[in-house]
Amino acid sequence: MPDEKLLNQAQPQLDVVRKKRPAEANIEPQELGKRVKEIRLQQNLTLEEASKLTGLARSTLSKIENEQISPTFSAVSKLVKGLGIDIPQLFAKSDTRTGSGGRRDITLAGEGKARLTPTYEHKILGSQLLNKKMLPYHTTIRARSFEEFDGWVRHQGEELLYVLSGSITFYTEFYEPIHLSVGDSAYYDCEMGHAVTSTSTEDAEILWVTA
Repeated sequence: MPDEKLLNQAQPQLDVVRKKRPAEANIEPQELGKRVKEIRLQQNLTLEEASKLTGLARSTLSKIENEQISPTFSAVSKLVKGLGIDIPQLFAKSDTRTGSGGRRDITLAGEGKARLTPTYEHKILGSQLLNKKMLPYHTTIRARSFEEFDGWVRHQGEELLYVLSGSITFYTEFYEPIHLSVGDSAYYDCEMGHAVTSTSTEDAEILWVTA
């Protein structure tokens, strides 16, 4: 049996070697909160909407995103299920590549990753690609009045809205509501409160692109 003193002397060397393993070097637990926020924003979810989907309190989600607390295994499981992702996506390093890439994703008509909220029915397009610079989605507007929203919708980035069918009222925090019909579009800052309601007989459909 090896001498205990010899084992103790060897242990630090083993630790050094272990830290250099590439498989472990790519895992950055301290960025978990950043990844949670990144994924939430990619899905165009407010903290309130993500809270309802995951079953985690809004305050808990905020603390996780701001690295104020470390999520338990139970919380991670709720995040994965509620956001419709795999556990590796939570720990994947953000894509910092520059230059031209070769990625491609096709979304056929009627397909798209469904994401339901009380006011909108989203179908996320290009959902197989991670770390996209923009988020395109086809949305059916279920809301019929501004009162159906729990306050203004706000999130980071800029957004393009294009009406595909029906008609809508587009509400923005600093402007008067405006009526938009098929072929009309709007480009705006997402940090400004905004909301969309259907005004046509059938629920309106729009294309949204968030960047």
